[in-house]
This record gives sequence, C-alpha cells and structure tokens, in this order.
Amino acid sequence: MYDINKIREQFPMLKNKKMQGNKLVYLDNASTTFKPQCVIDAMNKYYLEENANSHRGDYDLLFNMDKKVNECRELVAKFVNSNQNEVVFTSGDTMSLNLIARSYGLKFLHKGDEILLSEAEHASNLLPWYEVSHLTGAVIRFIPLDKDGVLTAENLKKAISDKTKVVSVAQVSNVLGNVVDVREFARISHQNGAILVVDGAQSVPHMVVDFKNDDIDFLTFSGHKMCGPTGIGCLIGKYELLQSMDPYIVGGGMNVTFTKNIEMIPYEAPVKFEAGTLNLSGICGLKAAIEFLMDIGVENIHKHDVELCEYAISKLEKCEDVIIYNKNSKNGIVTFNKKGIFAQDEATLLNSKGIAIRSGQHCAKILNDFLGTPATCRMSTYLYTSKEDIDAFIDAVINGGDILDAYFN
Repeated sequence: MYDINKIREQFPMLKNKKMQGNKLVYLDNASTTFKPQCVIDAMNKYYLEENANSHRGDYDLLFNMDKKVNECRELVAKFVNSNQNEVVFTSGDTMSLNLIARSYGLKFLHKGDEILLSEAEHASNLLPWYEVSHLTGAVIRFIPLDKDGVLTAENLKKAISDKTKVVSVAQVSNVLGNVVDVREFARISHQNGAILVVDGAQSVPHMVVDFKNDDIDFLTFSGHKMCGPTGIGCLIGKYELLQSMDPYIVGGGMNVTFTKNIEMIPYEAPVKFEAGTLNLSGICGLKAAIEFLMDIGVENIHKHDVELCEYAISKLEKCEDVIIYNKNSKNGIVTFNKKGIFAQDEATLLNSKGIAIRSGQHCAKILNDFLGTPATCRMSTYLYTSKEDIDAFIDAVINGGDILDAYFN
C-alpha cells in the first residue's frame, strides 16, 4: 500500500514549512525534488565520519570511500539495468549530455552528418549539439511533433535518413510530460546506423527505465530530480562506445600514467571520464536516494504520479478559463495557462497562497512556437505529493481571485 503520510514524514521540507504565511504546497518537482532524511543523513555522515578522497592512498578511510563509490556505481547499474563499468559519475544531466556531445560527437561526426533532435528538448539536450554542429559541420534536423506535442516513432521514421548519425531525445518532456517509446526509437535508430541518446532527467526518477532491454546507447540523469543531492548525476553508456571516446576533462585520477613526451594513457571507462575529485558526499547521497526509491518501488511512484495528474486535469478542464496544453500527460506534469493572464503573474498569485509551481519557458524555448504562447505554467508532482496538495492547487487556480492582490497585499 502506498502510504503517502508515512512517505511525507521523511521529508524535513514538508514539516511545518510555510510560504507567504501559508502551508507550503510544493508542485515544482520537475525542477528539483525535496530530500528525505536518509539522504541528508548519508551526506552528513560523509562529512562527520567518513571524510576522505577516493583513489588517492592506502589508508582505511580512503579504502572505505573507494568501496562506497563502487557500491553506488553498482546500485545505479542495478537501478537502470546496465553494467557497472557503464556508469560514469558526472555533475548532472547537463554535464552528461555535454560529455556525450564533446567526447562522442566531436570525434565521430563529420560535415554533412545529421543529428536528429526535437522541438520539445530542454536546452541541455539542444545546445551541446548546436556546438557540435558549429564545430564539425554536422546538420541538425528536428523530428516533427504530432498535433498533441508527442514525439512518435512514425515521425522518427519520416525524419531519419542514411545521413543520420545521432538521435538525441528526452524520454519524458519536461514541459508536456509526454513519454517517448525509447525501445522503438532505438530499433529505428540502429536500423539506420545511428546511435540513440536518451535524456532521462524526467523519466529515471518517475518510471522504470531499462538501459539494456531498451537497447539505449547513452542515458543521462540528475540526482537532484530523484530525491538526491544537487551536483551529482550519471551518464550510462554502452561500454564499447565509452571505450571508443576520448576523455572530456583530463587531470588527476583518470590516467594510468603520463610522461615528459606529452603522452598520457587514460584508464578504461568509466574512470577515464572522472578526472579530479568526485562529488563524494553527493555519491553517498545518491546511493541513499536510490535505495529510498527502490524501497518504495518506482512502479508505485509512477502510478501515484499518473493518478494525481489525471485527477488534476479532470478538475482543471472543467474551468473554461484554463488552457491545458497536455491533457494526455502520463508522468505527473500538467502545463497550463489562465486565459488572459501572463504565466508569471499566475505563478505569483499561486505563490501568495503558498503554492510553488514553475512559470516561463522551462528551458525549452523552441517549444513555445509550437504551443503558440510565450510562456506557460507547469505543475509537477512526485512521490510525496498528496491529493490535498492538488486540491489546494486546483482551488487556487480556479478561485484564486485578482492577480493584483498578489503584488499589493
């Protein structure tokens, strides 16, 4: 049984936290998530009892930290069904996507090659490929969205060609919440000689992601969107692809040796991509976060998100003043506007009632042209979101009153 009260009790941010004098209703989980006490404790334990570097010596503290790094790598591999040597620790989703673009894209793409993206992508999955395009002469093309903003396999088939070398898409849109069939995308990509890069920032925290069985080439995600710390994330890559790539950053810890002859021999993947000191407290926190999610069950989290999303949409669509941009969303994201009200003004009004949502372009600026609006409001749930949170949100949207009250009261 999904015990929402028991879950909420484990999050300090949900205990008596107020905003604008009101009880906090936090609905911006697509941006970042709150941390359970177990994650906070794991990070504190590192600083209070375990503080040491990794791969830098032979004393007990350091040896124990090496073990913790390996244990976290093993757990990440289990969580997404990959091999342990396919897990690279990064600072987060953005760094992971940049690493792929720089280490794979710059090495293997050439003038006239094609990179397929979509209009729904976050800047982190667009701008690194823009840079690759500028530096290599590779051509960026966009897979069309269907009328509901969904990225379909049919449209991928229409867009892909024998020149396509990379297909890079978010498994779940951070604005519309639409889910891509990555297994079918992988099949189509591989049939045409392309690799598939999956931005899993919005999928890995909310649904079961299967790296091996979906035949994904590269998968990226951030810890802070899945109850973990900021500044830690992962790049999961097929080992043979990682081995074929050059390091993105070089320095201590990633090389076997280097000489005065300007030679350097890197370690094998994944260590060759982990130059410098790792975010060790972040790795401890990430491990605790994944254990926390696995204890609840990612399938249960997904079901909870979908139920709340469907409930919110069923209520909002009864209000004629509300425009919903993703009525078929299945991943805890509802994107909307109030007619005649600028998105940031609506968010400010909700803030005055203690409700935290996101407004603006959500780092997916090309999508605004498709949606026909300069900005939207986004409500997003997670495992600790309650039905009472959704009711408070719906009441504030429908019966919120004059937006000027939020500025002048």
